[in-house]
Amino acid sequence: MNSSTSTPHTDADAHRLIAQMDARATRHDPEHGGVRVRWRRFGPTHASLPPLVLLHGGHGSWLHWVRNIEALSADRALWLPDMPGFHDSDVPRALVAGDAPLDPLLEALGGTLDTLIGAGTPIDLGGFSFGGLTAAKFAARRGAVRKLALLGSGGHGTLRRMAVEMINWRAAPDRAAEAAALRHNLAALMLHDPAAIDALAFTIHDISCHGTRLRSKEISLAGGLQQALEAHAGPQLLLWGEFDVTADPRPLVAQLTGGHPQRRGIVVDGAGHWVQYERADETNRAMREFLA
Repeated sequence: MNSSTSTPHTDADAHRLIAQMDARATRHDPEHGGVRVRWRRFGPTHASLPPLVLLHGGHGSWLHWVRNIEALSADRALWLPDMPGFHDSDVPRALVAGDAPLDPLLEALGGTLDTLIGAGTPIDLGGFSFGGLTAAKFAARRGAVRKLALLGSGGHGTLRRMAVEMINWRAAPDRAAEAAALRHNLAALMLHDPAAIDALAFTIHDISCHGTRLRSKEISLAGGLQQALEAHAGPQLLLWGEFDVTADPRPLVAQLTGGHPQRRGIVVDGAGHWVQYERADETNRAMREFLA
């Protein structure tokens, strides 16, 4: 599916479209340290470009990339995990003394990816929101990352621009109130244009929120993005939507790219936080140009 595909008008249509997309993937369930991670692979069997791995955001799943799969898997293997603690994957192991908060997740993610493609195999890597911070730390930990693309990344440590309070959908007394809370949160955090909150966006958010068993917000707010970026020597794309409420994108992009010739910053006009969904064509084009 790409952004030119007709948008489903009902939740049932959205579920059917998601099932069709899922059926196009080859699904893999490797384990590392007793933690099973669900990976979905799209794209040709053989390609000259390195595999592309994309990490979803907090309260997310592989479905955060549903409007990008077709464009980004046209000429390469695209690997989309449900990260440990999300959707179809196991929760990461418990923290032990000496662990940083992301260590168990990174351990399971890296171990299962290496099982699938081989340790040390070069990859391109991207991440959205919490997955952006995770991708930056993953690149520093694993190595063999050619290019790194972060969209609306967490961990930047600067002020957020939240103007509307989120609603605790888990405390809703019934399904109608829960659905209303989830729609409210899509508008408050994820998408700028109310018209973008369509049946597919709601269904993805609904499925992904219900599958989340890892608290990511505190990890993202704790910072660490800049240090992780410094540890990656290759080209970096730092992309935000113009109206992303998790940051003030233009000064943040200027701050992160200033004095770093290997970094490219882009602010996508008209987009909120979930930029690769709300402005899929622009995001896909920027990603393909950067990763070519």
